Amino acid sequence: MSHPDPDFSGVQSVPVWRRGVEGQDSVVQEVPVALTYNGISHAVMMATPTDLEDFALGFSLTEGLIDRVDQFLDCDVLPGPQGLTLQITVTAACFARFKDQRRAMTGRTGCGLCGASSLDQAVRHLPPLPGVAEVGALGGAGFSKAFSVKALLNAMGDLRSSQVLLASTGSAHAAAWCDAQGHIHCVREDVGRHNALDKLIGALAREIERPVSSGAILVTSRASHEMVQKTAAAGVPVLAAVSGVTTLAIDTAQATGVGLAGFVRQQDFGVYAHPERFLHDV
Repeated sequence: MSHPDPDFSGVQSVPVWRRGVEGQDSVVQEVPVALTYNGISHAVMMATPTDLEDFALGFSLTEGLIDRVDQFLDCDVLPGPQGLTLQITVTAACFARFKDQRRAMTGRTGCGLCGASSLDQAVRHLPPLPGVAEVGALGGAGFSKAFSVKALLNAMGDLRSSQVLLASTGSAHAAAWCDAQGHIHCVREDVGRHNALDKLIGALAREIERPVSSGAILVTSRASHEMVQKTAAAGVPVLAAVSGVTTLAIDTAQATGVGLAGFVRQQDFGVYAHPERFLHDV
């Protein structure tokens, strides 16, 4: 396996042959990234080595390893011959819970999901997000406003111009957060769609002062159960995917209150869960 590029720019120049002629091409980087918590290994992900502190924070939040940003104390990025290690430090209370979860996993058969060792653990049960009191109008305290379809379509149309890695390599997914007017404020990219979303959620937790519940998340992929679950964990009430959705994604969206839209392209898309989340103004 080739070693990661030491500048960790996300893009690596490699030789390529076209019609028998050698040239150079820009390829997205994919390297093993190990996440450790207070010195204990938790997971190894294949990821693009950019925005790794955002990734560590977002992963910790969406996987339920921490509950709040202030429980995430530090993250050191250590390069190695085979990849990168994110040495994450969390509070003592979170670390104790983390160790209890690991002890409960001992001796069980893995189901293939990160941090899950049984079918019961595969689907986390999150509290539902606040609902919409009335389509197109603000409701009582704690209720959100239906999201403009026009704003959503405009944001999805603008997303590609913000995808720097995609423009360079043609091989990166993106996740973005847009406000209620359809203006994109934050974009993160990665070779993995889940990683891009975790990076976005970590960045939102760090940087955006406005409440994330006032906007929507856009992803350049299908919407799986995990994508919906991460969106709900971040407190964002709308997830819009450029591709399709899965049955479990729909079930998870129904249970968590996430408005789920798929095939969001140009002037048409399908709403698969919580249609009251969308204001059809086009």
